[in-house]
Amino acid sequence: MPDLDLSSISAAAGPLQTWVLPALLGLGLASATGLRTFLPLLMLALAAKFGLFGVRLIDQMDWLVSWPAIAALATATTAEFLGDKVPAIDHGLNAIGYVTRPAAGAIAAGSVFWNVDPAAAAIAGLIVGAPAALAFNAAQTGVRVGSTATTGGLGNPLVSLAEDVLAFVTVIIAFLAPILIPIVLVILAVIVFRLARRIRDRGERLRPA
Repeated sequence: MPDLDLSSISAAAGPLQTWVLPALLGLGLASATGLRTFLPLLMLALAAKFGLFGVRLIDQMDWLVSWPAIAALATATTAEFLGDKVPAIDHGLNAIGYVTRPAAGAIAAGSVFWNVDPAAAAIAGLIVGAPAALAFNAAQTGVRVGSTATTGGLGNPLVSLAEDVLAFVTVIIAFLAPILIPIVLVILAVIVFRLARRIRDRGERLRPA
């Protein structure tokens, strides 16, 4: 197969298809990795593997849609899901997430800039993905610390389950309507902020005078 002329494809597609929509899709994926490292990557791999939602990856990320990669992501997703329901382990995963989640966010975001050259895709992934993942991982830390302080860790599994749902829904919306991602992220940030404040206020009420 002859090599694709990415510059010609980009010019024909226009900035919306080349930069804007991939950036919004990548932003949604990366934000979800701030809550769950592997689930968004698994969903991205499956969508690209089966041609769902029109998702395409850069050629350098073809390994992500291989069955061994999908199996590894599925195993890691399951381990993260279960481990995050266990107090103490969840804090460990969150701490490790300050390294792994920005990396996963950058990979997820960069991989969907399929019609630009690899260097530009990698830079775009770093700019879009890493900060978004880091921000949501930090927000998760605040909520989890507050939950542990007020419930002794007993409320953490419920908080974790809510994060699972938020990560999954964010990825689905990013696939279906990436243009809505900025609105979704604002709503998600408000939810996380209010949850953190509610947990903090509860802790203040329970604290001995």
